[in-house]
Amino acid sequence: MKSDRIKGYIFALIGTLAFSNEYIFSKAAMNEVHLAQFGVYWFTISTVLMILYTLFSKKMSPLFSLARPQIYILILLGFLEILTTTSFYLSIHIIPDPAVTSFLGNIYPVMLVFGGVVLLGEKFGPIEIFGAVLALVGTFIIGYTGESSLKNLFIPGTGIVLLNTFLAAVGSLIIKVHIKKLSPEIINLNRSVWLLIFSVIMLWAYRQPLHIPFSALKNIAIGATLGPFLAILTIYYSLRYIEVSRSSIVQSLKGIFVLIGAYLFFGTFPQVHQLVGGLFSIAGILIMTLAQAGFFHHIKIKYFSRI
Repeated sequence: MKSDRIKGYIFALIGTLAFSNEYIFSKAAMNEVHLAQFGVYWFTISTVLMILYTLFSKKMSPLFSLARPQIYILILLGFLEILTTTSFYLSIHIIPDPAVTSFLGNIYPVMLVFGGVVLLGEKFGPIEIFGAVLALVGTFIIGYTGESSLKNLFIPGTGIVLLNTFLAAVGSLIIKVHIKKLSPEIINLNRSVWLLIFSVIMLWAYRQPLHIPFSALKNIAIGATLGPFLAILTIYYSLRYIEVSRSSIVQSLKGIFVLIGAYLFFGTFPQVHQLVGGLFSIAGILIMTLAQAGFFHHIKIKYFSRI
């Protein structure tokens, strides 16, 4: 239905805006605190918000009647989220400019669509291939340092971003398959609880104090509300109403929002070649996902119908 598709796009846009701000506020917080301290506060807030929201929306009861296969999926997603989220925040911590991290992360839709072709049997035509190649070229340009040696070929953190996008694509495909049986609330609550437990273990392992500056706590509170709570939840909801490829079209604008936010908050701006690469990657994703959504097919039909 058309109304459902509109809902899907609105959810995807809200999620993209919220997720863009997560880059900014998490970077600001991690400039002041250890990653383990950050994780404990970040996921405590997101877990509390998700519990309150799930109770308020009366979506908690399905949690107590899950079938064994669904429990196994939640456990699998929990372990996957630990790897995905740790690599995500680690990349934000390592790379000075959040906009560069976001541009590098544009490889995610390429992996997502490729996974959809391999695992879900989605179609992948020549236009999609062109868009994917353009996005890959853009990613290479962003991460390239200008050095000739293989060791220093890419900026520090590039490999972690690529690992993160691969893991995120795997998780998204699993969620897409099981989203009808596992509600977005349950999936997001499961994610927050697993990450909170992992963060507490890391806090103990690294012997970090629980006390953090108020300025860091403020940034964590804002970021955790926008990111792990609002962004993840609305992106999951978008997948209920529109295809993964259509949701990715909206999410591809994330880099632009992060670019603006990073400049306003930190005064950072990508180098010229990184900005060009970022625009290449965004253009490639738009071409690829629009083709997946049948946009160019409709244009071709309209063109030939007029001849």
